[in-house]
Amino acid sequence: MLHKVAVLLYQPVALFEFGVINEVFGLDRTDDGVPAFDFVIGSPEPGVPLDIGHGAVVVPPHSLEECVDADLVAIPGGRTDPDFPPEVLDALRAVVDNGGRVLTVCSGAFAAAAAGLLDGRRCTTHWRYGAKLARMYPDAIVDTDVLFVDDGPITTSAGTAAGIDAALHLVREEFGPEVANRIARRMVVPPHRDGGQRQFVEAPIPDCDSDGFAGVLEWMIGNLDTDISVDALAGRMHMSTRTFARRFVDEVGVSPHKWLTEQRVLHARRLLESTDLPVDDVAGKVGFASATLLRHHFNATVGVSPTIYRRRFAR
Repeated sequence: MLHKVAVLLYQPVALFEFGVINEVFGLDRTDDGVPAFDFVIGSPEPGVPLDIGHGAVVVPPHSLEECVDADLVAIPGGRTDPDFPPEVLDALRAVVDNGGRVLTVCSGAFAAAAAGLLDGRRCTTHWRYGAKLARMYPDAIVDTDVLFVDDGPITTSAGTAAGIDAALHLVREEFGPEVANRIARRMVVPPHRDGGQRQFVEAPIPDCDSDGFAGVLEWMIGNLDTDISVDALAGRMHMSTRTFARRFVDEVGVSPHKWLTEQRVLHARRLLESTDLPVDDVAGKVGFASATLLRHHFNATVGVSPTIYRRRFAR
């Protein structure tokens, strides 16, 4: 059971991510029927102030030795370099060896990866750091399309708010939905967002080695509402269809059809956010033949329907 929860701090400390863990596990909510957690704040040097920005500090009172027997050790974000204190990495490994779990928030995944805990596991982090995490730790299976990933004893989450989702998920697993919902109600947050929900990330135009390919990508974006075929794109590049498709994957990383679909969905997101156009009209303006086709691709790419997305993000 999830009784003892430790948050492990090292320099620098991401204050909000630390606050997320404290909100879920560190506050006494027994008056609401929430079990009391034995909450421990530890660091390699207990009693030594850690900078949290703007001249403020936090002083962890406990040592790493008091964290390794915890049922759950949480790592807030803070750094993305590999130079973690060796004793921190040893402590994380010891937690798992002792049968405990590890939760990372945002860039906290880098600590788990440096300890070897993400080798062969699916994991996530903030979308800005996904490529770096995958490059530094190629044995980790990085997925930045999701809010959090629960893989065995390791739970990794994306940006700050996703840390709340992951923490509530762990509470829900251990104590059931009623307890998780009570914590969420006190925090005034949604009681349940599934880990598979997408991070809402814009996909920038990739850098291309070939000026010709950069030009064709810009042309595709400028003509999303038209019928764009691979044959026509190949003709613009004076290539055979087969050669163009192969070169496109080499330059962009995905097939022409997939990239075009992603850009259409991205433009649909902008229209849903900034206009009152009906979904049928949005579909037409971004090049989908019907609202049904837009809904299919939008759900597959973003993880929610166009209507739900507009409800959350419309200005």
